[in-house]
Amino acid sequence: MIKMKAVKSKAEKISKEQYERDGKSLLYLGSDGYVYAKPFRSKIKAKKIGSEKIEREPGYLYFISKEGYVSRTPMARKGARK
Repeated sequence: MIKMKAVKSKAEKISKEQYERDGKSLLYLGSDGYVYAKPFRSKIKAKKIGSEKIEREPGYLYFISKEGYVSRTPMARKGARK
């Protein structure tokens, strides 16, 4: 059995809007800064569910947290954009 250390998250909440996870859709932050929902294993087009636009900054990974907010955390490698 492998023991895992509890790691403190460096993630910070950056959205005011909360999104509900239903377990049937993938929630993601689109390149335009809005949150979309796409049903799993479906060819249906993703539907925009968020009204809040998120401005991205280089060097951060953006994701939807367990609580349903858009969060960000610093990337392990801070690569320069070309």
